[in-house]
Amino acid sequence: MKILGISAFYHDSAAALLDDGAIIAAAQEERFTRSKHDARFPSNAVAYCLSEAGCALDDIDYVAFYDSPSLKFQRILATSFAVAPAGRESFTRAMHSWVFGGKLFQKRQVAAALRKVAGSGVTIPPIRCREHHESHAASAFFPSPFESAAILTLDGVGEWATTSLGFGSGTQLTMAKEIRFPHSLGLLYSAFTQYLGFKVNSGEYKVMGLAPYGDPIYRDRIFDHLIDIKPDGTFRLAMDYFAYCTAQRMIAPVFEELFGGPARQPEAPLEQRHMDIAASIQVVIEEIVLRLARNCRQETGASNLCLAGGVALNCVANGRLLREAGFERIWVQPAAGDAGGALGAAYALHYDLAKDPTRIPADADAMQGSYLGPSFEQEDIEKRLTALGAKFETYEPEALIGQAAAAILRGDVVGWFQGRMEFGPRALGARSILGDPRSPTMQKTLNLRIKFRESFRPFAPSVLYEEASDWFDLDVASPYMLLVTKVAQQRRRSIDTADDHRSGLARLDAVRSEIPAVTHVDDTARVQTVHRETNPLYHRLIERFAEASGCPVLVNTSFNVRGEPIVCSPEDAYRCFMATDMEALAIGRCWLVKRSQPDPGDRFVRRFAAD
Repeated sequence: MKILGISAFYHDSAAALLDDGAIIAAAQEERFTRSKHDARFPSNAVAYCLSEAGCALDDIDYVAFYDSPSLKFQRILATSFAVAPAGRESFTRAMHSWVFGGKLFQKRQVAAALRKVAGSGVTIPPIRCREHHESHAASAFFPSPFESAAILTLDGVGEWATTSLGFGSGTQLTMAKEIRFPHSLGLLYSAFTQYLGFKVNSGEYKVMGLAPYGDPIYRDRIFDHLIDIKPDGTFRLAMDYFAYCTAQRMIAPVFEELFGGPARQPEAPLEQRHMDIAASIQVVIEEIVLRLARNCRQETGASNLCLAGGVALNCVANGRLLREAGFERIWVQPAAGDAGGALGAAYALHYDLAKDPTRIPADADAMQGSYLGPSFEQEDIEKRLTALGAKFETYEPEALIGQAAAAILRGDVVGWFQGRMEFGPRALGARSILGDPRSPTMQKTLNLRIKFRESFRPFAPSVLYEEASDWFDLDVASPYMLLVTKVAQQRRRSIDTADDHRSGLARLDAVRSEIPAVTHVDDTARVQTVHRETNPLYHRLIERFAEASGCPVLVNTSFNVRGEPIVCSPEDAYRCFMATDMEALAIGRCWLVKRSQPDPGDRFVRRFAAD
């Protein structure tokens, strides 16, 4: 049974295809359209999934949509009536979008969009809608390596649910409890994201990265005024401080008064107060999530925990869950946001309809390293690069790895484009930009000359799995870069008195470990363990670097610039390479050096949008 899963129309649209419960392909639409967080129908992602499966739409048995439009519309109506007469303008916009824009009839929209992809004469498979948090929960449990697990889903809002507790066993998934809109951890964090001058739904990473530069001095103020939390982690927000029910912004004026002034304007200087506020909301989120998880453990008796939803991308909170929640193991869906809902909807429908469902969890999870997107054959890569006027040499894999390792050793920044593209927000060694983690200047170089973004943003280490515990306080696999942990004590360095007394962003300049480029100011790192079985080429590259340097770690950041999606095609990679200060690029077996490229003229310009 082939099921095509779709998420669309709200945020991060995507498509995923299952064949008898096995993941064949999954991709986000933004990668094809080059529009970050593209919410339009994922026509390109659908076409890719069908092509990867070698089938046509006629071969698909069902289409699974990740949301229930009728329930979401009920929530919008109920909320509008509850806050009336406030929010009249928001209500008018919503009604226009839902009634006249067609959102209320999303099955028809999906069917019409599929006809455009496959042709007007095609028969559209039956379309089944799943509930939003069910899709998240299914995406977390069914591909996990666990026979049974508690499931915690945390996001902004689905139809009504914002936080859900479920339990999975074998092929069965049960949703047990939920917290409903407007009380939401995701929306609480987004409110602070907006207050700190970052863009909602994309700047939350910045708040998490900024938090270690501050002190959580506003923690008690948040708990005293904004949120009422119970011992089991259930909570309610004080809605007088928030505007998202009535307006197109997250916070009310009284929120700004509570924190001593108006919201920071985008691109304005960051003050210590902003860093302290970021630290405070990060600690609050961690404490609430930790209470919720401990309650999951108590109520289900499960020894394993699965996580999904946008809040599950908070890898600092995930690290605390691993250490403090009482579970033996945790597993986070690598595409934990709305994109992963496409996969979860397909999974949920499959296990509802399969006549003889079987699910035998393997030691390694079913996400295949999340390498589920497009790949390109060597001959095709060479043709595409030649058409762009690129100059390159071709090498056998081991020689190519030697070129890349040598470049990184001499301090170059290398683009790395290999195999199938990652599904989810993290680059995991398929569409990555790589550097030497031992360099004390590499973080600033990557942020300012390559990514064109704020200098405080941290970078992640890719470490050989078999060496991880020697470099980080980590004794489990972390293949999806979703756990933050301390750099191992033996790899840290004592900082001098002058560095120790620095505050704010000045703390960035202190060298804290043998791998300063991936060590955040609180001595932590967002670790990716690299496994020979799932990405042998990337694993071998790190091995070659380690053979020469003694360090089995590389800096790994996503292959894109600020405001743009991760690259998908060789053309995307070459354009990004030419528009940045990257020194070298490996695409397939092709090796490109910047100084050998023709004068780009005005074809490749540094362009980025505020994200």
